[in-house]
Amino acid sequence: MDNKTFLETLSHRLDISLGTVSTLVEALSGEVARQAGNLDQIVIPGFGIFEPRLREERVSVHPASGKRLLVPPRIYLAFKQSPILKQKINS
Repeated sequence: MDNKTFLETLSHRLDISLGTVSTLVEALSGEVARQAGNLDQIVIPGFGIFEPRLREERVSVHPASGKRLLVPPRIYLAFKQSPILKQKINS
């Protein structure tokens, strides 16, 4: 499902305007990104946990040239679904 379809579906199911839904989704994603940047986990009851993890810097080798490169540390989000969501998906 693409973003436009997702927003339209939410707008229809919640019976609120498309603009409001778009604003809410943007606010949610912005807050998740802000909290992840602070390395705080985000818990959404009935949905799951977004847990930011820090990937340490490492040395990588470029496959074509064989040149060694230093890859800087970065933050990535891991997601663990709640048992409620898992049950809804599997039933």
